[in-house]
Amino acid sequence: MGNDVQELELKAAYPAVTEERLAWLGLALTPGLGPRRILRSIEKAGSARRLLDMPLTELEALNLPAQAAQFVNSGMARKVADEELERMTQTGAGFLTHRDDAYPARLQEIFDAPPVLWLRGDASLLSRHSIAVVGTRHPTPYGTGMAEMLARDLSVHGLLIVSGMARGVDTAAHKGALAAKKPTLAVWGTGVDVIYPKENKALAEQIIGTGGAIISEMPLGTFPAPQNFPKRNRILSGLSVGVLVVEGGEFSGTRVTARCAIEQNRDVFAVPGNVTNKNAWGPNTLIKQGAKLTATWEDVWEELPTDVRLELESAQGIASEGESAASLFVDKPLPPAEASLLRLLRHDEALQMEEILEKLEGEMSSSEIFTTLFELELAGRIRQLPGKNYVKSFPAALKD
Repeated sequence: MGNDVQELELKAAYPAVTEERLAWLGLALTPGLGPRRILRSIEKAGSARRLLDMPLTELEALNLPAQAAQFVNSGMARKVADEELERMTQTGAGFLTHRDDAYPARLQEIFDAPPVLWLRGDASLLSRHSIAVVGTRHPTPYGTGMAEMLARDLSVHGLLIVSGMARGVDTAAHKGALAAKKPTLAVWGTGVDVIYPKENKALAEQIIGTGGAIISEMPLGTFPAPQNFPKRNRILSGLSVGVLVVEGGEFSGTRVTARCAIEQNRDVFAVPGNVTNKNAWGPNTLIKQGAKLTATWEDVWEELPTDVRLELESAQGIASEGESAASLFVDKPLPPAEASLLRLLRHDEALQMEEILEKLEGEMSSSEIFTTLFELELAGRIRQLPGKNYVKSFPAALKD
């Protein structure tokens, strides 16, 4: 019953279905029409609905391919729009057109913005400031832990985590946001009714059930064809203020997303990796080319546009909370995880991340270790040195 009520509330948030919006949907479903051609044709015609009413000669004068012009002129575009709308009603999905107020403003800026987005979940999330977290489908434990930790911490501070819900880093990023009890946005290369990979069915349900959303430019029923995913990557970067790369090989889709971000004038952040690991090639190369080296959420935060950062801080009350946190809890007993790590670290000898993971294997998970290191560093109890080396901080009195 609760899920049914939530579904009705989400549907009520979608824009009303009008003839103009149905015309957009029909054009998006017309074979042979790409995003740029659809947007240019609607701009020249004045409205999508007028395109559907045009005679064949006028459609061809707009440089529509012959097959597409005949499809629109014959009434098939409107017919498939009605059929798609019926399927959306049955599956609880909705759609947004490029001219709807709820369509994400950042995505409208890119060269080949999708004319229509299919959607399940909360459409209002698309107006949030977001960051895309991407990486390999086969991450190391370090990559998984970093993706989850950074996604969690950035979520806590108000950024919406966007990813593709693929295996590996994408899945870890979504889980990090959910661990922070924050919504997350998944961009699919399939229809929003086709879960891929299948083992992420529970994750997809959790994303929707906790106030998140799933979007795609693909019609319902679209299967996971390989060519769909590189196209999807431009949406990931286009939606976001920046792209955070955790791990990715030389020829991975992660590299495509980073290139899209650069072309779209988005910031690129990268988590450095072990140079002997092939998955470190992507982020390490991006750092050499000017990407922002990222070890904690603050590294992203400091690079955000000033207006975005101030808006997030105002909404979250981060500044005042951070100031009080510096002087509270100093003398309280440490949690067991923090105590274990502090016992392991020394003042006079650095310990590398891989050594820490190895020494605490079986006692703590990698994500717990990354989280605990972050908390201790934030509290000033430890310091991170170059190369992911950690030492215990000296007490304030000894520093003086």
